[in-house]
Amino acid sequence: MSSTTENAPIEVRDLRKSFGEHHVLDGISLRVPKGQTLALLGRSGTGKSVLLKLIVGLQHADGGSVCITGKEIARLDTPALNEIRKKVGYLFQQAALYDSLTVEQNVAFPVSRHASMPESERRDKARGLLEGLGMKAEDFEKMPSEISGGMQKRVGLARALALDPEILLLDEPTAGLDPITAAGIGDLINDLKRKRGITSLVVTHDVRGARAFADCLILIDEGRVVASGTFEELRKSSDDFVKRFLGDEKLKE
Repeated sequence: MSSTTENAPIEVRDLRKSFGEHHVLDGISLRVPKGQTLALLGRSGTGKSVLLKLIVGLQHADGGSVCITGKEIARLDTPALNEIRKKVGYLFQQAALYDSLTVEQNVAFPVSRHASMPESERRDKARGLLEGLGMKAEDFEKMPSEISGGMQKRVGLARALALDPEILLLDEPTAGLDPITAAGIGDLINDLKRKRGITSLVVTHDVRGARAFADCLILIDEGRVVASGTFEELRKSSDDFVKRFLGDEKLKE
């Protein structure tokens, strides 16, 4: 294994995935260095969420490879894959909270499943994560249906952090949120990178948000990478699709 792979918590090479005749991913390659945040942008239906599921083995690729912390996941048996998954926190697009569990219980759930910890410690850990993400104590016993969409995203993020992951996969963390709440989620992503050194891959349509929190942006279309680099590098692109996707944002300093 080369040092390049060992130094990249996430490395995807020539990844391909089709559903019937529809080629969702057609040779995607990307690399996320340790402690950095990569934003994956593209139109709806271009396979961004599928890519996240392939990275954690929730779906199987037709070709190519995914390496997490230097290990190719397709070659792992179920126990080894589950060990890798403990290093990866996953925020689903709709937060995917358990409706029958309270906010606090949702966050404590991964710890109860995968770590040996007394109930009191699990509770303290869940509350600490929630408080760290701006949740108030009076919200801990509420059900997911009783809190706002922005709060649900925060709870989902707290749950994704419950096992102290090295890697975060975030699927549309700001979708459906007002600009102020969305900016708050972006601030949280930056805080996690700065304070914990977490490596993140963020699927998003939010160009403004990605500009604020991502070290690198990758734009995909029709299953392929069409542009990659910093926001400033992308805004100078002469590619028509890149210019249309960035829109007015490319004109702003």
